[in-house]
Amino acid sequence: MKKVTTLIVLFLTLGVFAQEKLSLEECYTLVDKNYPLVKQNILLAKQNAFDIEVIKTNKLPQIDFASEATYQSDVIELPNSSTGETTTPPNNDQYQATVNLNQLIYDGGLTNATLKEKEASLKTGQKQVEVSLYQLKEQVNNLYFSILFLQEKRALLVAKKKELETTLKEVKAGVKFGTLLPNSDSVLEAELLQIEQDFIELDKDKISDINSLSQLIGEPISTNIILDNPEIPISLETEISRPELDLFQLQKSQIEASEQMIARKNSPKLSAFATGGYGNPGLNMLDNSFETYYITGLKLSWNVFDWNSTKKQRKSLQVNKEIIDNDQEVFELNTSIELTKYQSEINKYSEIIISDMDIISLRQKILETSSSQLRNGVITASAYVTELTNLYEAENNLSMHRTLLQFAKANYRTTKGNYK
Repeated sequence: MKKVTTLIVLFLTLGVFAQEKLSLEECYTLVDKNYPLVKQNILLAKQNAFDIEVIKTNKLPQIDFASEATYQSDVIELPNSSTGETTTPPNNDQYQATVNLNQLIYDGGLTNATLKEKEASLKTGQKQVEVSLYQLKEQVNNLYFSILFLQEKRALLVAKKKELETTLKEVKAGVKFGTLLPNSDSVLEAELLQIEQDFIELDKDKISDINSLSQLIGEPISTNIILDNPEIPISLETEISRPELDLFQLQKSQIEASEQMIARKNSPKLSAFATGGYGNPGLNMLDNSFETYYITGLKLSWNVFDWNSTKKQRKSLQVNKEIIDNDQEVFELNTSIELTKYQSEINKYSEIIISDMDIISLRQKILETSSSQLRNGVITASAYVTELTNLYEAENNLSMHRTLLQFAKANYRTTKGNYK
């Protein structure tokens, strides 16, 4: 019957009246663009630039100024070898002002190793941001398909309402002319009121999900939004391509950079120094007058024994590597389990959809018969509403299973690591 087929036709064509449209891929893009965590990449790069500038100052001359005034309770006295008298001793109050200059010449590659460790740390931090953003794809999937399910369920309700309104006109005419029992129209009117209640519940749930999705993607979304029902192509392979795997490798690279830095901490260090001063006394402790002076030279330092501190630090880093390997193993196992689950769901819903279509075909025939019987007074309006509801539920099941199929595919693709 032409009226019955509108249940499907209206459902498929309702989207042409949409005021706005939004796709799943656009949601992914907006999350990567607008989520507040994105700013951390800029902040990490800025912080790293400052850290590098600080480290590079190790190669620049270090200048410091110092001054002091002291009073000593006793001073040195030297006897005169020819007369037996003592020379004039230094003053008890003494004054010194110095400028010290130190220039690192060689540090065993410690500064360069520190710079490489900072570079590795920046890459690790930025990859962690990418991982966190990628994990938001699962939230996007949940909200997107929840809204999509509510959207399609409402479209079916609209089609059911239109079918009931058309049938109600015919029933009212039959009651008026005595061909149908009195109050037959009341059953249909009550069902229409129930549909209005269902609209309220669906619309409230949809608005709630839209608000959540809007906050997640950082863009306002109209309550009249029409989401595209995606057809997601997937390749059922077990190979994983997730940013977490890159993060594990970068974490190990950072540990290796830290090992190089630690290995160079105890390397010999050579530096030049110069000190210029003005004080009383100067370098000649027996001259009680203010004078300028300077000292210059080279300094070599080498920590030849550190109680195995470096060795223990490197062992600790090796344990960290093993922890990262274990984390990767756990991640890959859990991801494989998730992929298996979603693959099972994909197979399940693909089979159920075929059955749904057969059920709908049968329900359509039954409703056509019931509609004819209602107009001829053979069945009650309640019996007709039951069959109409049965067709609606069958259509709703098909819509739900189609949505769940694409939801499972989206989750499979996101879990595998190829959502684009």
